[in-house]
Amino acid sequence: MKENLEETIARLNGETARISWQELERHYARGVLMTVATNMDLVMTAAHMVRDDKTVIESYLEAAQLHPTSEDDARDWHKRDPDLWAVVVAPWVLVQERKAE
Repeated sequence: MKENLEETIARLNGETARISWQELERHYARGVLMTVATNMDLVMTAAHMVRDDKTVIESYLEAAQLHPTSEDDARDWHKRDPDLWAVVVAPWVLVQERKAE
């Protein structure tokens, strides 16, 4: 039975965790790391990917709210070691820098 959006969000929320850049570097090297903009909801973005909501994901990509992690991002995160959150949406690993509130 296919889970509904709320169930998908609840499941992914439980699979989201803080992570260091050092732990993410290997995923970046494999080309499977995707950056989610800080103004986006990481779990909701992941839920749309799990549910294969192509129209929504395409709009995120076009607006650069979701994009393959760049070399500049990688260098910056390596230098600063910021507070990152990630969730796996196979084959992708979605990552988001959490800004101080």
